[in-house]
Amino acid sequence: MRLGVLDIGSNTVHLLVADVHPGGRPLAATSERTVLRLMRYLEPDGSISETGVRALVDAVTQAREVAQAENVVELLATATSAVREATNGEDVIARIEAALGQELQVLGGESEARFTFLAVRRWFGWSAGQIMLFDIGGGSLELAAGSDELPDVAASVPLGAGRMTVEFLPHDPPGEDAVETLRAHARGVLAPVTDLMRDQPAPHHVVGSSKAIRSLAKLAGYPVAGWNGAERHRRGDVGEFVRPGGQLQ
Repeated sequence: MRLGVLDIGSNTVHLLVADVHPGGRPLAATSERTVLRLMRYLEPDGSISETGVRALVDAVTQAREVAQAENVVELLATATSAVREATNGEDVIARIEAALGQELQVLGGESEARFTFLAVRRWFGWSAGQIMLFDIGGGSLELAAGSDELPDVAASVPLGAGRMTVEFLPHDPPGEDAVETLRAHARGVLAPVTDLMRDQPAPHHVVGSSKAIRSLAKLAGYPVAGWNGAERHRRGDVGEFVRPGGQLQ
């Protein structure tokens, strides 16, 4: 059976097509990705501009056409932070559904964190023990922790890389004052989540699952041997690479 998953995120619209059967490993057939960076289209009132909505609808239409050409039997379409939190979200969802010809599932922030944790657990396996996950998207940051298949705690906060860049770092490179303002904002937003995570056991593995994390890891240098063949980097590698003022070395 050929299935498709369409992920409408804050940075990209990503279609993944795979052949699946009960009890078997999914075999990827096609991957189609359109980079949108929807945070660029946010208006001061929190809505997605008409230009942004049209770009989003065009990307969704293209993904639908690819799915049809690939003979996808069932397509699961989901949207996350950018659509979920837009003040004109209902209108955006209606236009996406019209372009798709089917219902769009909008994931809540905590659900997004839980599903991401589930994927990480499936990748690392039970023997990985306690896992602490953080996933930096374009619009939000998801965090989750636990030792089972699903996390014991999960949270989502509006601290995505794209959102923070638009709101706090308009200049490149950013000035020290802008970076400190962003740090203070992040500490305040994360304070309630920190209280939740503090009661969790110390993690055996801290996992970053997003492209933002992969980009930081590549900038910081070569990976060292990690669990189950996965790349692993030392926290200090990134800290040494970024100057206090937010500029790269």
